Amino acid sequence: MTAASDRIADTLKLSRPAHSALAAAGIVTYADLTKWTRRQVADLHGVGPKTFVFLEPAMKARGVGFKA
Repeated sequence: MTAASDRIADTLKLSRPAHSALAAAGIVTYADLTKWTRRQVADLHGVGPKTFVFLEPAMKARGVGFKA
């Protein structure tokens, strides 16, 4: 079962820079992403367009989205 409390690092194979950037920003779970806009996450050093190819479907499966 997928939940917003799932840890991103445990469920997605992102690049090491992307995982590091998210963790450094305090984004550990999918629920943490709801406090950020897509633009803010994209602006993190280490997060590129490919990150969203994996991240957005995983977020949708958990019923969460970026802050508007």
